[in-house]
Amino acid sequence: MLKKLLFVIAGLGAVYLLTCAGLFAAMVQPPDRFGRIMKHVPWPAFAVLPFESLWGIARGGRLQVGDPAPDFTLQTVDGSGRVRLSSFRGEKPVVLVFGSYT
Repeated sequence: MLKKLLFVIAGLGAVYLLTCAGLFAAMVQPPDRFGRIMKHVPWPAFAVLPFESLWGIARGGRLQVGDPAPDFTLQTVDGSGRVRLSSFRGEKPVVLVFGSYT
């Protein structure tokens, strides 16, 4: 009986670790791919898996206070073109806001 219980606990631990590894692998993907993966994660998983800890490691980055922002390009809101962050360097201040306002 004890041997079976230990086997079940070890199996559940292995499944948990593999699930955490899969979640971490998803978190290092580009945002659009990450979103497509996360829409399939059931809501109760957010209570059991260490999302915040893994996110901090996967997306923590290497920037320090005072470092210049990495250059990137985004599509304009109306879809008519693209804007590159470096095109504003030295011209005017740029504020980057990340989050949801819904």
